[in-house]
Amino acid sequence: MGGGTASSGGLLVLGDVVTDVVARHAQPLASGTDTAAAIRMMPGGAGANVACWAAYWGTEDVRFAGRVGADAAQWHARRLDAAGVRAHLTVDEEAPTGTVVCLVNGGEAAERTFLTDSGAVLRLRPEDLSSGLFDGIAHLHVSGYLFFAESSRAAAVTAIRTARARGATVSVDPASAGFLARTGVDRFLDAVRGVDVLLPSNAEAELLAGTAELTAAACRLSRTFPLVVAKNGAQGALVCHAGDVVARVPATSVEAVDTTGAGDAFTGAFLAARLAGAPAAKAVVEGCRAGAVSVGRVGARPPRDAPGARAGEQWRTTVPAAGWGGVEDGRGGAADG
Repeated sequence: MGGGTASSGGLLVLGDVVTDVVARHAQPLASGTDTAAAIRMMPGGAGANVACWAAYWGTEDVRFAGRVGADAAQWHARRLDAAGVRAHLTVDEEAPTGTVVCLVNGGEAAERTFLTDSGAVLRLRPEDLSSGLFDGIAHLHVSGYLFFAESSRAAAVTAIRTARARGATVSVDPASAGFLARTGVDRFLDAVRGVDVLLPSNAEAELLAGTAELTAAACRLSRTFPLVVAKNGAQGALVCHAGDVVARVPATSVEAVDTTGAGDAFTGAFLAARLAGAPAAKAVVEGCRAGAVSVGRVGARPPRDAPGARAGEQWRTTVPAAGWGGVEDGRGGAADG
């Protein structure tokens, strides 16, 4: 798919859908006693969040595939449908829906800590993925959480191979530095071989590249992956291609309320803009805008009103350029810095 021309195909996101229990506490956690907090239960999961943000940012054909427990399958299907995402959920009759407890401090950065019960998520199997799921897609995005267990990793690798055989491009978000370390860097890199776009956080990039400096890490990874977009929170994002930095995009300034899912919002908007024909640096600007919307509110999903940015409309007449990992991906763009 050309990097500067709109795609006629859809977006398939393969990954995790979980129930988020978000606890926002103004005071430090008090060990052994009570800490007051505002607690809400919300739909979440990195993969499902990305799909919802892509739909919110203007992609019309967004599909999500994942595995969920029977306890909450209908609720999650309804919430995905309400967000404009076609849900293809495999219902697990044995394992419960994955649950994540998100502890969000009330400080200026609104940083969060996760307690994760993967439940049905990592029980996804290759046979859960029907051939028709890939019909008409232009791009596959895979949540990195699937690479942290044997069964779901096999499903993710199968999906990547199927998408590439169909002529679709593929992106992966490594998802968790902690789980990456336990799974093993080499095992992860072997599983994602051939992916077009890698979207790591700063910690994930440094772990995968084996260096404790983000720019060097992202550049090193871009010698393996055609395009690397390294997300760096309040510092914005870094775009690398063929060993070089091609764009530095600052974050959009906003007062942080809850940083849960900000990276998923970034990824969803980035993919929406790319599918609509935006060059990579411009798509990263859209990602930063979505991240700002996300951190300014509680929860990992987009607002439930009409989409705040139909990114696709502004890119559909862009002059065709190189592919998703081409040299057009950043040089000379307004987001360079």
